[in-house]
Amino acid sequence: MNGSMDNQDVNITVNGRSYKRRIEPRLLLSDFIRHGIGLTGTHVGCENGVCGACTVLLDGLATRSCCTLAVQADGRQVETVESLGRINNLSPLQRGFWEMHGLQCGYCTPGMLMLMTELLRENPNPDRDTIRARLNDNICRCTGYEDIVNSVERAVELMRGESSRP
Repeated sequence: MNGSMDNQDVNITVNGRSYKRRIEPRLLLSDFIRHGIGLTGTHVGCENGVCGACTVLLDGLATRSCCTLAVQADGRQVETVESLGRINNLSPLQRGFWEMHGLQCGYCTPGMLMLMTELLRENPNPDRDTIRARLNDNICRCTGYEDIVNSVERAVELMRGESSRP
C-alpha cells in the first residue's frame, strides 16, 4: 500500500436532492456541501466543532459538518440552510430572524437557523429558557443573544398563524 486512501462512492441526499460522488474518505461534510456541491450557506468558523456555524441537520439532528466526514452521511439525509426558504419566500424562522434583528454580521446565522429548526421540530412552543439553553450550542460574537431569542419566539408566533389558516 502506498499510503494514499482509496476514494469511496457515496450517495448523499442534501435538501431532497441526491448527490452521487466519488470522494476521499477524509473529506469533511462541510467541504462536500460547500465545495463539492456548491451550497455555500453552511459556514465554517472554528473548524473544530465549537462555534456551531457549520451546523446542518443530518437525519434531522443538528450536526457539526466541520467535524463530520462526508462518508458518514452516505445514504443519509442532510438539510442545510438553503432548505429553509428563499428571499421571496422565507420560512417562519427566517422571517423571525429578519423581523426581530436576530443577526448582525450573519456569519453564525445559518448554524443558528439549523439549530433552531431542530428545536422547533422537537418543541414547537419552547419557552425562553429552553431557547437559551439550546443556543448555548452555538456561538455568536456580535449579539447578546436577546434578539435571537426574540426571533425564535417570533417564528413560533408565525408558525402558529400559518397552522391556523384554512
